[in-house]
Amino acid sequence: MDEWIDDAFRVEKKKYGLWDSYDKNGKCIITALHEDECVRATRFYLKGLQEGFNDATITYDGTVGGKL
Repeated sequence: MDEWIDDAFRVEKKKYGLWDSYDKNGKCIITALHEDECVRATRFYLKGLQEGFNDATITYDGTVGGKL
């Protein structure tokens, strides 16, 4: 019997100790090393799908100021 988390997804232990989460259609969502991390990451991902992901881009400048 499957235990549905938040009535939205379930997690299963797979080979080599990995954990996969699946939606109600059986599509794999997230793979993680630990069950709790799989649940946390899946909740985060599904919330992003529901509310929209932040489209802001972060840029970094690799220039070092000052004299060498």
